[in-house]
Amino acid sequence: MNKKNEVGKGLRSLLSNIEKTNNPLERGILVKELSNRIAMISPKDIEVNPFQPRTEFDTDQLNDLATSIRNSGLIQPITVRSVGGNKYQLISGERRLRASKLAGLTEIPAYVRVANDEQMLEMALVENIQRADLNAIEIAISYQRLMEECNLTHETLSERVGKNRSTVTNYVRLLKLPPMIQNSVKISELSMGHARALAGVEDLSLQLKVYKQVLEQTLSVRALEKLIQSYQEPNTKETPKPLDGITPEIQKLETEISAILGVKIDIKRNTKGAGSLVLSFNNDNEFNQILEALRN
Repeated sequence: MNKKNEVGKGLRSLLSNIEKTNNPLERGILVKELSNRIAMISPKDIEVNPFQPRTEFDTDQLNDLATSIRNSGLIQPITVRSVGGNKYQLISGERRLRASKLAGLTEIPAYVRVANDEQMLEMALVENIQRADLNAIEIAISYQRLMEECNLTHETLSERVGKNRSTVTNYVRLLKLPPMIQNSVKISELSMGHARALAGVEDLSLQLKVYKQVLEQTLSVRALEKLIQSYQEPNTKETPKPLDGITPEIQKLETEISAILGVKIDIKRNTKGAGSLVLSFNNDNEFNQILEALRN
């Protein structure tokens, strides 16, 4: 029997045991085990939740996600409910499910849960988050599951897990990153700090460009933040500072007047037009030369 069949058989056995037991303690243990297990399920065996309020999805965004999933796989599993046999009903992740179908995947990762076990599921997920070996993406997925499957707000979730609301929000934002960046976090190519900085870049093309630079140049988080800032702020190095008021025309006048007077001059001028003309001389002869030129 291959590994895929073993996993499928184990999942069906676990679901069957949960349905059969009337012992709350035993059921809690089984639900906890189920909450940490990821099953590979065919999209054809998943029916959309009829109570899903969202019915329209942006086609371009779906195609972009499908391309990312085709290249990097589906990082964040969807969540389904077993409805008997090998059939399931979608609980959360319809956008991921649709994009996976567009990508041509025959199997996708999914968390499987049973109905009416919300409290035990919440306890299991909260306990799972306390594990020390979870990476940032795994923590983010656990937070997202708690909010979606247990109907928790960011505020309530932060109280459940003992974290600041901003911490929870920062983790969940990571799930908006493209799959390839999420995968880099999972395999420790990027730290939470890197991922958080990248999540703040709204332009996808810039986000991917900066991400590649981080990997190629092994940039620190601080260096990454400066790089992002350099792309997002106007480049002032190639243009005169506003208070200098030195344009190419002014520079040309400096050259002409210097030729007339025979000494170096500097024109200082602000944006309102006010300024000064500075004549430089190195000795009395140059000073007298300036006076004579001005008299003439």
